[in-house]
Amino acid sequence: MTEMRIANDELPKARAFYLPAEWIEHAASWTSWPFADDLWLGYLEGVRREFTNLVATIARFEPVYLNVRDDEAEFDARQRLSGIKNIHFHRLPLNDVWFRDNGPLFVKNAQGKVALTDWEFNAWGEKYQFDKDNLAPEAVADLLKMKRYKTNLILEGGSLEINSLGTCLTTRSCLRHPKRNPELNQLEIEAVLHDYLGIKEVIWLEDGLEGDHTDGHIDTIVRFVSDRTIVCSVAEDQEDTNYVTMQRNLRQLQALRNAQGEPYRVVELPLPQKRRELDGQRLPLTYANFYIGNGFVAVPLYNDVNDQRALDILRPLFPGREVIGLVAENLITGGGAFHCVTQQQPQGEIYRG
Repeated sequence: MTEMRIANDELPKARAFYLPAEWIEHAASWTSWPFADDLWLGYLEGVRREFTNLVATIARFEPVYLNVRDDEAEFDARQRLSGIKNIHFHRLPLNDVWFRDNGPLFVKNAQGKVALTDWEFNAWGEKYQFDKDNLAPEAVADLLKMKRYKTNLILEGGSLEINSLGTCLTTRSCLRHPKRNPELNQLEIEAVLHDYLGIKEVIWLEDGLEGDHTDGHIDTIVRFVSDRTIVCSVAEDQEDTNYVTMQRNLRQLQALRNAQGEPYRVVELPLPQKRRELDGQRLPLTYANFYIGNGFVAVPLYNDVNDQRALDILRPLFPGREVIGLVAENLITGGGAFHCVTQQQPQGEIYRG
């Protein structure tokens, strides 16, 4: 692949760029306003109501850079968000709204400079149209006049979960999927993650949730909440298809040790009890798809009996942050929740290269 032949001094690692943990201070949060009712199978109105609450919540704490695809999307967003400050609108052609995956991954170095990395996006193994989505990182770089590091590795942001020490959690079912990078072995993928994101260690779990069209994104099941603490989704019903998969992940994480040989604190987070299907496909309901921002954590809720339990488990894990539950019952019909539709830009001076 092309990036394997790039000279070392042209890689992000040459200037010690790394992917910061999500809890590091943000300059802004990026997200994209939902559009096209056919994409949402009739749920667009409900999705937009939930998005209004999400964007308004984030804007209380930090700037929101809101991508709008066209005139209709911009008009709708401005109407619903009227009077809410701290929102900046950007016209950006897109195929869909999952900016965690089709947007850039921002990197930072010790000098406080911020650049972005641009990965190939193929809509989770060519499941959907992606021609415009794949151009989004370049458009963001042009908008910010920010240095863009381009790689040919196919990767979605939701497939990586990192702490501030360079440890990365991911799944083989996603990153090793035959419709992503079949020509690369595991070590070669790890090398690209090191060169572009400063990742020092990759922990490979096996699988994600049933019904997850991303082939098992890590951000729906397992999350770092600090350098030493990991939240792991668990299914409590042994008849649930997810039970065995989540238990295998849990056991692997409990046996995990950091560079000093110390165990991580692993906190179990129940999945919602109720099961929802759309067109015969199970929806991947999960509380782990929360988004961490400046002073807050936005947690997706589903009017489920486990909603309050999830909030009670997460709140003590985020001292100094307001843990806010927001309904995502319509948003989840698209296959994801709050983490999937957001992307953090870390605080720092823009690096122009």
